[in-house]
Formats: sequence, structure tokens, C-alpha cells
Amino acid sequence: MRLLKLVPDNTNIGFVRLRFIAFILTALLTVAAIGATATRGLNMGVDFVGGLMIEAKFPTPPSLDAVRSNIDALGVGTSSLQQFGDPGTISIRLPVPESNDPGATNAVVNKVDASLKKQFPGVVFTRTDTVSGKVSGELIQNGVLAVVLAVFGIAVFSWLRYEWQFGVSTFVAIVHDVLMTLGFFAVTQLEFDLNIVAAVLTIVGYSINDKMVIDDRIRENMRKFRQMDMKALIDLSVNETLPRTVMTSVTVFLALGALLLFGGHVLRGFAAAMLLGVVVGTYSSIYVSSSLLISLGLQPLRIAKPEAGRPEAERVGP
Repeated sequence: MRLLKLVPDNTNIGFVRLRFIAFILTALLTVAAIGATATRGLNMGVDFVGGLMIEAKFPTPPSLDAVRSNIDALGVGTSSLQQFGDPGTISIRLPVPESNDPGATNAVVNKVDASLKKQFPGVVFTRTDTVSGKVSGELIQNGVLAVVLAVFGIAVFSWLRYEWQFGVSTFVAIVHDVLMTLGFFAVTQLEFDLNIVAAVLTIVGYSINDKMVIDDRIRENMRKFRQMDMKALIDLSVNETLPRTVMTSVTVFLALGALLLFGGHVLRGFAAAMLLGVVVGTYSSIYVSSSLLISLGLQPLRIAKPEAGRPEAERVGP
């Protein structure tokens, strides 16, 4: 029985010759992501903005204006409504009662529930969350700190394990992956909550895993082919690791695709973020991180020198 090979053994794609196109595309996408995040903003979940969030499922899709009028007439504060998942599910956000007492919060939930059921028989509350302003501020701070420390920690690790060029290229690629995720959520206006922060950290971990495999192969080939042209060496290294990269990305993509389709709306944002992360992480590993090493001036002789008494085979590039 023949083994399935998504990438043939003799694959020899010239990734490096496309590096300037990739750099321009990466810069444009990064600027677009920053612009979208700055102008449209993120649809922060109740985890980050604080308040009372009620998820209501209606038997038939209602008018948002009718639901808003019903809730505003109760005098429980300004409501913010958004369709969530399917047209019949609506996310209702309300300010937390000033007393911040669980009893007062339950009273608001029961009041909204009774009023909506009177006008929309069959409505069901599938989820309620309450976060105070103080807690939401701490969650924002901790979430941002976690992502920043992860990115810088991985860059420093690459610097210490290899050379400073590897650290810089890894930092640039991971920042690109994170910004692409933020831009995606700014454009789609999917809810950005703690689940998405977990997805971003997972994307960083997935991306660095792929980059470490390629960087290890580059360093290995730099020791083996000390006189080889750096462009040819990086192309060789990326092509040698390409079957592993493609197979890993495809299998993860299939698992996340199933999660996106059948995991329900609660996991939809997480699965969408992870799917995007797999695509941009693979792209940045192949076209950004590796090719950037050439622009940073990495040379084979900086890492390896021939050991005395142990001649090694050398491959001379074009």
C-alpha cells in the first residue's frame, strides 16, 4: 500500500525568489489589519467590557427593534443587541445593577425574561454572564500581558538558541500572525472574549512550532553545506520540511473545520481564529520568517566552522 504524500519527495519550489512580493503583501495586510482594528474596533465580549450578557433563543427570528423596545421599556439600562450565530439567537447586553448584588442581577434577568416571553412566546435564555467593570479591566490587562510576554519570550528564546537574526525574524512573523487575527475580528465583528485570547496564544504556539522546525533544518544545513549560497540553502531547508508543514496544517485544518461546523456558536469564534491562525502561521513560516533571514544578513559561517580532523562533505550552491 502506497503512503499518501501531499508533497512529492523531489519538490524544489523557489520560495526565496518571491520574498519581496511576500514582504510587500505582508506589509499591506499588516497595515490593513491595524487600520481595521483602529477604525472599526473589536466587538469586545462581556469578559472585557463588563456588564450583564443574556443569550436569548427565539423560536422564529424577531425584529431587533422590537426586542430593543421591549427591553428599554423595563428601565433596566441601555441595551445592546446583536444576532449571535443564527438569526433566531440574540445576544443582549445590559449594564450591571449599581448594587452589583447577585440578587439584583437575577431580578433583572427574571424581569427581562418575563417581558420577552410575554411578547415572544417560546423564547429561552440559553446563557447569562455577569462581569463587573473592575474584573473586566483586570482581564483586559492580563490578556494583553499574556500575549505580549508570549511573543517576546519566544523571540528571546529563538535569539538565544540560534542567532539574533532568528529571534528578529520570529518576532516579526508572530506579530504578523497576531495582527492578522485582530484584523479579522475587527472586520467580521465576531465577539472577542477570553476564548479568543486563548486562541491567539494557541496560534502563537502553533506558529512557533512550525518556525522552530524550519529554523532547526536551516541551522543543520548551514553546518552541512558551509559554502552554499544562502538563498539556495533556505530554499532547500524549507522544501525539506514542506511535507511535514503541509501535513500538519492540513490535519489541524480538518479538525478545526469540523469544530467550526459542528461545535456550535459558542466555539465558532475560537475555531475561526484558529483556522485563520493555521493559514497565516504557515504562510509566515515559509515566506516571511525564513526569507527575512537573508535580509538580516545571516551567513552559514556565523554558526558553524569545520572541526579539526573531521572533514565534512560540502555542497556548493549555484
